[in-house]
Amino acid sequence: MDSNSSETPAGGRTPLRGTADNALKIVVVGGFGVGKTTLVGAVSEIRPLNTEETMTKAGEGIDDPSGAWGKRSTTVAFDFGRITLSASQVLYLFGAPGQERFWFLWDRLFSGALGAVVLVDTRRLEESWYAIDRLEHHGTPFIVARNNFGEPGHTLEQVRAALDLPAEVPLVDCDARDRESSKQVLIELVRHLAARVEAGGTAAPVGAGHPDRVAAATPVALSAAGPTHPSPYEESTP
Repeated sequence: MDSNSSETPAGGRTPLRGTADNALKIVVVGGFGVGKTTLVGAVSEIRPLNTEETMTKAGEGIDDPSGAWGKRSTTVAFDFGRITLSASQVLYLFGAPGQERFWFLWDRLFSGALGAVVLVDTRRLEESWYAIDRLEHHGTPFIVARNNFGEPGHTLEQVRAALDLPAEVPLVDCDARDRESSKQVLIELVRHLAARVEAGGTAAPVGAGHPDRVAAATPVALSAAGPTHPSPYEESTP
């Protein structure tokens, strides 16, 4: 199975600092073709590792590509990206596969995560229900981001009602192709985690959501961090 390395397009590398001793984890999850691979690639400081495979006739009748016309490849394991927050703190991003036949991988990806982003496409909102259900089952904090594939046809309030989202779960707009827009999604998640800690609740399952770990991924640190390579996604379809 082919996968991308962490080399930059120019042939250089963005090595992990030897002083990095605290790893934080965020998972990006959602239905098939909603833009998870694109979002991870847009914000990662390294060339993201992905497990994209070409869709073939063998998948007909198993995968449902309706609503994601033109998509010719799909994630079969996970996407992986990295953002350095400080000399000692590093954030790892994992993009989960969207097809139902790979959902068995999700529980392992959620393990140890600070929180998650549920990326949704309003043309296929029903594909987001399972992701939300599993995150709630694990007690993993999350936010929902509507990836805009064009002019939105519904208000965020309508999307919230359709997903039956609790009022305390943030719902935001984004363009997964755009680096700054995708970064703002991560910042919103960190703010949500911090608010939960301040309110006296746990931010995530034991071992992931300790207040000190949440504080490490501050919005300021995320805002200052960023890729050192050109994003290949900004001019492409999510």
